Amino acid sequence: MVTLPANALRLCVAPMMEWTDRHCRVFHRILAPGARLYTEMVHAQAVIHGDRQRLLGFDPVEHPLALQLGGSDPSDLARACVVATGLGYDEINLNVGCPSDRVQAGRFGACLMREPGLVADCVAAMASATPVPVTVKCRLGVDELEDYDYFLGFIDTVAQAGCRVFIVHARKAWLSGLSPKQNREIPPLRHDWVWRLKRERPELQVVLNGGLTTPADAQAHLPHCDGVMIGRAAYHDPYVLHRLQQALFAPEQPLRPREALLGDMRPYIEAHLAAGGALKHVARHLLGLFHGEFGGRAFRQVLSQNAYREGAGWEVIEQALEPTRRQPREAA
Repeated sequence: MVTLPANALRLCVAPMMEWTDRHCRVFHRILAPGARLYTEMVHAQAVIHGDRQRLLGFDPVEHPLALQLGGSDPSDLARACVVATGLGYDEINLNVGCPSDRVQAGRFGACLMREPGLVADCVAAMASATPVPVTVKCRLGVDELEDYDYFLGFIDTVAQAGCRVFIVHARKAWLSGLSPKQNREIPPLRHDWVWRLKRERPELQVVLNGGLTTPADAQAHLPHCDGVMIGRAAYHDPYVLHRLQQALFAPEQPLRPREALLGDMRPYIEAHLAAGGALKHVARHLLGLFHGEFGGRAFRQVLSQNAYREGAGWEVIEQALEPTRRQPREAA
């Protein structure tokens, strides 16, 4: 029953399919050195049989880094944990929250909220296969299962199997009738359930996910849980992550300008290009950096239009920065 060090979960960046790839995570590490980063969900079968470098490779700067696994076969998940441990991941997280049709068809993700015993079997097998902390990201419930006692029973069953860290998306999921996007917005948030879980199970490490967009949001919840997880807000407006870094880890330090943070990406981008990669693979994660700022729309347009051109390099980013430099503005 492995836990994580105090404050290790204070700020987490959510696993997001199609978004939190290795390039995104390097950028997020620059923005928030104190954050815990999570990969996109990777199915256990893909870990065992797929292209591991493409699916699982990462830059050392990304640590501490968690691999999020999908699946519901205890044996497969255990084998995937052995692979992940060998690659050097700091945590292995089981997805029990994704409500997409594809995930349901494979009997994993949010539909596992209906099967606490199976989730416990998965966690037990995973924990026996690795010394790395095994954690669970779940919902409050699914469909008609919207009852705090059921939610607590799910947590207790999985905790008895060896899980001590729960990241809770503070909404239930509808397994039919709502898209994944709607499942992030329509079911009401119940942050109080997460607070209550931590209060009633203080021995567990509990991270709250869902509806958090500002440092003030994070600071309001941290007295009641061990950490907060931020997702799409950090992707669409990446500077939010830097604000969170300052607020939660270094309030005495000034915020760094956006251009300076972007400059820290240059060595990584140039190494990626030198290895045969394309600028577009990285640039798509940078588009929101100047969100709401003078020149921000032009920055996004220049990157969007030019990063996809063959041979595009750092000069495209310099071109995109020009509109942001035309008017004095505060770093924050």
